[in-house]
Amino acid sequence: MSNVAAAIITIGDELLIGQTIDTNSAWIAQRLNMLGIDVIRRVAVGDNRQDILASLDEELARTSLVIITGGLGPTADDITKPLLNEYFSGKMVVNRRVEEHLFDIFSKRNRPILERNLKQAEVPDTCTVLFNRMGTAPGMWFEKNDKVVVSLPGVPFEMVAIMEDEVLPRLGKRFLSDVLMHRSIITAGEGESFIAENIKDLEDALPGHIKLAYLPGAGMVKLRLTGRGQNARQIDSELLQHQEEIAKRLEKNVIALEDMTIEQMLGKWFTQEHLSLGLAESCTGGNIAHHITQVMGATNYFKGSLVCYQNEIKEKVLGVKKETLEKYGAISEETVTEMVLGARNVLASDITFAVTGLLSPLDNATVPVGCVWMAVADKSRLKTREFRFHYDRERNKEMATAMGMLMIWKFIHS
Repeated sequence: MSNVAAAIITIGDELLIGQTIDTNSAWIAQRLNMLGIDVIRRVAVGDNRQDILASLDEELARTSLVIITGGLGPTADDITKPLLNEYFSGKMVVNRRVEEHLFDIFSKRNRPILERNLKQAEVPDTCTVLFNRMGTAPGMWFEKNDKVVVSLPGVPFEMVAIMEDEVLPRLGKRFLSDVLMHRSIITAGEGESFIAENIKDLEDALPGHIKLAYLPGAGMVKLRLTGRGQNARQIDSELLQHQEEIAKRLEKNVIALEDMTIEQMLGKWFTQEHLSLGLAESCTGGNIAHHITQVMGATNYFKGSLVCYQNEIKEKVLGVKKETLEKYGAISEETVTEMVLGARNVLASDITFAVTGLLSPLDNATVPVGCVWMAVADKSRLKTREFRFHYDRERNKEMATAMGMLMIWKFIHS
């Protein structure tokens, strides 16, 4: 079975002028790709009736599936629903489940419900309503001439909820007859091009029904094997074989064989080992703690983060010596060492990590931009490392965050 072709249309003037960054189409494309559906076009259009109609006609002419986001709110510029009602020759009817949901939302918020809010319970009778548990605007599923059009809210967390609850399961039943399976290899320490060159012969030897994708991130590269076919047991066996071959070749760089983020890996390990983690953050400003606490159950192992941005706080909270700061500076191996030991004492954590660095230009700086020192310690070991990042402030912060978590991972597995 050949892959289904899809297009994504995002609607909103704010997208065209750069006021809002479109993250919806990227997320949708990734999920469709995992399902085996090929996204061949992504189009952004403004809140203009003719432009939306023209885009819809054009994409339906070349694909079997069009997913639209945006334009479903209660204001005058939200024109997607009436336009689709007309496009699919429907009439507006009240969906009682959506109406009850609206009353429930406004009641819980102790706010009066307006007529324009109630209008969101009106949907074309030619669509299947996609319930939105996270918001007020329902999604809509239309079918015509063996084509599918899905309309979703533009609010990202609402779009994601409807996609996961309603759309992806329906797409699997509607379009896919083959089994689609994935296996992942998470690597760190080498870039995408090095890894690709190292396993070129293994990639070339993959059968036609198994594809390898490279998904680089901050400090890591995820390899995803995707297999398609009729026999689930055979596909799973083949994927496992190729996963093992690639992982063996990249043995020094492999950190996991599960499709997980580094913070999820850390959470799983700390939970299983019944050990605790504590942080002392300077240049990352609590960003590592943010990532750690994105994982459900972090309260079971994460003691906290001491964000000591200024030198006087490093002294007062972490016990860094004034003499150390004056002699070696805030961004030094000596300072980060005292930071991690001080944080371990304050937090009483089994594993403790500290970071200090310069992420963007600063007058009278004694270290180059991008210089970051990190330390990780337990009761008997302490390791330090200097990093040099060469990006802008935001990217340097993300790199420091990712490499910090990776340093913790390598420490606990050494």
